[in-house]
Amino acid sequence: MFKILKKEILNNTVSMMKIHAPYISKKALPGQFVIIRIDEFGERFPLTIFDYDRNLETIDIIYQKVGTSTMKLDKLNEQDYILDIVGPLGKASELENYNKTIVVSGGVGGAIACPLSRRLKELGTHTEIISGFRTKDLVILEKNMREIDNNLVICTDDGSYGRKALVTEILQEKLNKNKYDLVVTVGPIVMMKAVCELTKKYNIKTIASMISIMIDGTGMCGGCRLTVDGQVKFACVDGPDFDGHLIDFDEAITRNNMYRNEEKISREKYCNLKLL
Repeated sequence: MFKILKKEILNNTVSMMKIHAPYISKKALPGQFVIIRIDEFGERFPLTIFDYDRNLETIDIIYQKVGTSTMKLDKLNEQDYILDIVGPLGKASELENYNKTIVVSGGVGGAIACPLSRRLKELGTHTEIISGFRTKDLVILEKNMREIDNNLVICTDDGSYGRKALVTEILQEKLNKNKYDLVVTVGPIVMMKAVCELTKKYNIKTIASMISIMIDGTGMCGGCRLTVDGQVKFACVDGPDFDGHLIDFDEAITRNNMYRNEEKISREKYCNLKLL
């Protein structure tokens, strides 16, 4: 059992929890994730480790209420318990030996972008951040990102906050003006695909974080498989970071959409039960 010590609402759909997890906090590194099961009837689903404190023995997770399990998670409050948390899982991000980088995130992908950017800065790497959202009300972690990059660029699709632009538009502006040796992208798969297609033209190494459908998180179920450079890889054990220029994004998009109908039915069933 894992106790929730703190819960913070970031916007109408996204929240953060600080959880007492002594063994996980001792081993966690930027880029890794956990698999959560809320109760004995719950499914297993992955969430990135946003932050950790080895002294306080805590980890922070950020989640978006998009499916039944995250909606159930959001019903828990401070002093409540989560049944199972397994981790840290996945390979830690390899961010050493870069001089100048750009981290590009979209939406709740900022939960991954922040720890990676923070780690890059700790390594002495010049780090710039571009973060995109649909609208002002969905902006999260701005303060955290500005602590890393005072010149943070936030853009929104509707222009309600920051620049009215796509993250790729801002990225292209930067690539046209300066030299970078690494781009990291995290967020919706379609966005990451667009970022990688752009950076490939500039021949800049690009890392994409692929958190996809997972069940066990140890490579046994195969639910998170994807094709990288023509080979089958598993995001949970081989990733979640991969060379963005080698990922078959079209296949990954198709796989992620496979269960949309089932997810919709599950959400509707859960919402109807709450109304009874």
